[in-house]
Amino acid sequence: MSGSKVKVALAQFDSELGNKQGNLQRMALLCEQAAESGAKLICFPELATTGYRGDLLNTKLWDLSDSTGSETYRLFSELATRLNITIVSGFVERGDYLGDIYNAVGVWNPGCEGISGVFRKVHAFGIEKQWFSRGDSFPVFDTPIGKIGIMICYDMGFPEVARILTLHGAELLIAPSAWCVQDKDMWDINTASRSLENGAHLLAVNRWGHEGDLHLFGGSKVLGPRGQVLCEATCDGEALLIGEIDFVLQAHTRLTIPYLRDRKPQDYGILTQGFDS
Repeated sequence: MSGSKVKVALAQFDSELGNKQGNLQRMALLCEQAAESGAKLICFPELATTGYRGDLLNTKLWDLSDSTGSETYRLFSELATRLNITIVSGFVERGDYLGDIYNAVGVWNPGCEGISGVFRKVHAFGIEKQWFSRGDSFPVFDTPIGKIGIMICYDMGFPEVARILTLHGAELLIAPSAWCVQDKDMWDINTASRSLENGAHLLAVNRWGHEGDLHLFGGSKVLGPRGQVLCEATCDGEALLIGEIDFVLQAHTRLTIPYLRDRKPQDYGILTQGFDS
């Protein structure tokens, strides 16, 4: 952790479905704006480079996927170093064999050649299972501002994910999402709960726009370690939300509300068992 207070940016924008080139150009401009505002980290939504609807993109998902040395990797690596900003973004990651793809989020740190790390979505929602292989681990990534843990959209609905990331040392939780307007109540509950339970700031960046009949409502927010909303974006359009996280406040909160210290893991064995309906 490099300092107490750090500015961060949440880029709530309307990805154009299937237009990766155009989306990357817009994302580069947003990185420039975030850096000009003093932000040291910018986060984009789930599948920001391609748009969300795999059922509408179909097999084009493979053509839009990225791997080491791809245009997306090169662009974000260059921007991160030139602007001195960590970039966190959703994208379609190409797997190890033909036709293997992941709903993923990458981390690009300044001064690093290529990508610094990738989180693959573990809990696929609905028809995502038809297109994406699933992740099976919860890595924590080093950045110049501290250790970050990532959960993608539906992952946030499982308290175990945020807790595992926190126990692995994450100092900041980030949730790139494509959350639909019908479930806005769940968005508000999940974001507040995951931050409070872990005494952690949470950056919840949600896509805004329409894809077919799907309305992704925005409402991106920065939450404090008590689950309080520190700043919040509009639900009426795109926004570049600039917020501040305070790691000293986070440390104080964990001392006074000691959820982590008061855990009784020896009594939680049932959490690793299956559920019989």
